[in-house]
Amino acid sequence: MNNQTSSLEFPHFPVMLNEVLKISSPSTRQKFIDCTFGGGGFSKEILKFSKTTVLAIDRDKKVFLEAKKLEKKYPKRFKFCQLKFSQLESISIDNVDVVIFDLGLSSIQLDNFDRGFSFKSNKKLNMTMGLNEISALDVINNLSELDLKRVIKILGDEKEATKIAKNIVNHRNTKKIKNTNELVKIIEKSKKKNYSSKINPCTKTFQALRIFVNKEITELINGIINATKKLKPGGKILIISFHSIEDRIVKYFFTNFSKNKSRPSRYLPETKAVDSALFEQYKNKILRPSNEEINQNNRSRSAKLRYAIRSKNNFKYPLDLIEKFKNYLDLESINV
Repeated sequence: MNNQTSSLEFPHFPVMLNEVLKISSPSTRQKFIDCTFGGGGFSKEILKFSKTTVLAIDRDKKVFLEAKKLEKKYPKRFKFCQLKFSQLESISIDNVDVVIFDLGLSSIQLDNFDRGFSFKSNKKLNMTMGLNEISALDVINNLSELDLKRVIKILGDEKEATKIAKNIVNHRNTKKIKNTNELVKIIEKSKKKNYSSKINPCTKTFQALRIFVNKEITELINGIINATKKLKPGGKILIISFHSIEDRIVKYFFTNFSKNKSRPSRYLPETKAVDSALFEQYKNKILRPSNEEINQNNRSRSAKLRYAIRSKNNFKYPLDLIEKFKNYLDLESINV
């Protein structure tokens, strides 16, 4: 396989850019947080509007040089911090107009085969987005068969998780699994042939491992809570998700903590429900990429954009969000 490593020199497309700009209105709004800087697509477009300022964060060290270019170009209007979502609260910034999350795997990460995200790679198992404690190599070779099964089944929605986990453990008992292509062969042997499916048989297992390695559910929940604290009344939080777990979390958060939900938390009396809502009335509308965008960037096809508007109420910690998705948080907390 030739030239397996790509870089920021290759073209990267910020997903649903037109929709994000229309909703966020950078011509009239000033203070932005770009929570997933990546190749800088959103930040660069927002900074074209002269009155905007952007604070960008990203856990991936590979984007550092690109961020520094923007800091040099806009020294008074752009700042970058190497952080995870869960660390957003540590930044001294408040009364933000717009917070943007573009979740999932970036082209920068997927196209770099050295990082082991793609099942087309033959490199070392990795799948780390940055600032990680573990890698896919650690998970595959150390997690118990039961925990492997749970990770693959719950985070990947993989029906054949039992057989895949069993075969992984059987293989590693003989020889340590080191490379991505070794894992691919194990998964392919574990799966029943489905000639009508257009999805690669490894897709769900790879998704599950990536989510677990990067604690993506934990980071998302903590990130959107912390981002909501930063918003000013009337500020907007925009979230682009790419798989059902992410979208379920975002939908629950916006729906159950908005004014048109009768009781944002079961711990609050009905009379105080509206006064404690974090968001204005939520329309529960999903925006999707246009056919034109999908044709230009096929990876955008599964994108879903939701947004909510911050209410004037004081921030109250959304405990129900934590309890609702506790099973995912507990799963991601398993020691490897």
